[in-house]
Amino acid sequence: MPAKPAPIKKSPAKKAAPKKEEKPAAPAEPAPAPAPAPEPEPEPAPAPAPAEAAPAPAAEPAPEAGGDAAPAPAEEQKPAAEPAAPPPPPPEPEKPKEEPTSEPVNLTLEDVNDTTLTVKWRPPENIGASGLDGYTVEYCRDGTQDWVVANQELIISNRYAIKNLTTGDKLHVRVKAVNPGGPSAPASLEQPVVVREIVDRPRIRLPRSLRTVFVKKVGDTVNLVIPFQGKPKPQVSWTKDGQPLDLKAVGVRNSDRDTILFIRKSERKDSGKYEVTVKVDSLEDKATITIQIVDLPGPPSSIKLVDVWGFNTALEWTPPKDDGNAEITGYTVQKADKKTGEWFTVLEHYHRLNCTVSDLIMGNSYSFRVFTENRCGLSENAAVTKDLAYIQKTGIQYKPPEYKDRDYSEPPSFTQPLNDRAATMGYTTKLLCAVRGNPQPKILWMKNQMVIGEDPKFRQITSQGLCTLEIRKPCTFDGGVYSCKAINPHGEAVVNCKLDVKAVQVPTDK
Repeated sequence: MPAKPAPIKKSPAKKAAPKKEEKPAAPAEPAPAPAPAPEPEPEPAPAPAPAEAAPAPAAEPAPEAGGDAAPAPAEEQKPAAEPAAPPPPPPEPEKPKEEPTSEPVNLTLEDVNDTTLTVKWRPPENIGASGLDGYTVEYCRDGTQDWVVANQELIISNRYAIKNLTTGDKLHVRVKAVNPGGPSAPASLEQPVVVREIVDRPRIRLPRSLRTVFVKKVGDTVNLVIPFQGKPKPQVSWTKDGQPLDLKAVGVRNSDRDTILFIRKSERKDSGKYEVTVKVDSLEDKATITIQIVDLPGPPSSIKLVDVWGFNTALEWTPPKDDGNAEITGYTVQKADKKTGEWFTVLEHYHRLNCTVSDLIMGNSYSFRVFTENRCGLSENAAVTKDLAYIQKTGIQYKPPEYKDRDYSEPPSFTQPLNDRAATMGYTTKLLCAVRGNPQPKILWMKNQMVIGEDPKFRQITSQGLCTLEIRKPCTFDGGVYSCKAINPHGEAVVNCKLDVKAVQVPTDK
């Protein structure tokens, strides 16, 4: 009998597969019994091994081998061993497919000149989950399809200037949005663009504040900004009263959009009509600016005292020779008394050249002066009258009213009486009271109805109606009734108090 194939270790999960192969293999063993089994017969034995590794394909050839010899199933198992492979891993979820954005919107031409073309646009309406990496700008000549990428790297800005173009070329321009899904559909200009400078008629946009007279005080800074428009860059020129500007006194700075007239410290000679001209080729626009530099006016040329009557004076004067380069808005009239020399304003913002000053004081002499006023203020000097206006006294005699002198005399009276007191022996004490009267009353101090007089034990003080009696180191014998008496020609007044002097008790040892 042919040798049996070597046993193969099988995994517990695949034991069912070899059992199916053993049943059909049993009848195949007696078939070669009459003939001597060749040595190479054991070679098909390894064939079941791959069949065991893949149990599903090994089960199919088993019924076909029922009527054939054992080598037949071995040949059929060879192609079955080729697809045998480990089971594929579970399929991963598919990633969302990356899609390009929608095309940019609102692509418009912003500017164009002889060599540069500038376009701008808005971002796409639908960008998607992949985001937006940037934009590419392309252009081609009219009549061709040779699109040229203007930017070598993606741009994030929504504006791009295509430079170094040939003047006169007619170009189509388009813009694409790019993201990981690829470029979007292009957004194109509706009409081709001719590369050339667009001539824009020059126009001066004069500010509203400069459409009337521009007024500044002497010493102020003048800084006028005049905006304009025009393409290509206009040529700007200034004149003053029809003559070129003196660039040492006036500064001018021009840009693509405006021109500036600058005077650091203005003077009256800077007043005048300034004309600015903006010119592009044969087209031009002009604007006139009137600058007025004003100063304080001078005083009136002359002043005259016309008439004096009663308590009134009439004055006349002439306008000033120098109005300060501004309209005279009024005059200020002042008067001064000869005795005091102090000036007082009589009239302000007065517009006439004559006036009447009233309510003057009889017997006084007055001088007058007049100041000129404009929008800058009053003149530094004034026109003063040479003559004095004397207000004469009339025959009226002034009799002052008679007043009776007030009698302030009064008899003495005590506003603060004496108060009873208790004193300690050996300690100085004081008695106080207050008195009034006119003329000043005479004060007498008494003890037990006896005048104290000049006793050195007592000190008498009277000041501003306050009467004080100081008793120095009283003893028990100084106690009693004390009186203060005030006397003047209109009467007298008396106040009394009781003074009790107590001895100091020294405790004795028991």
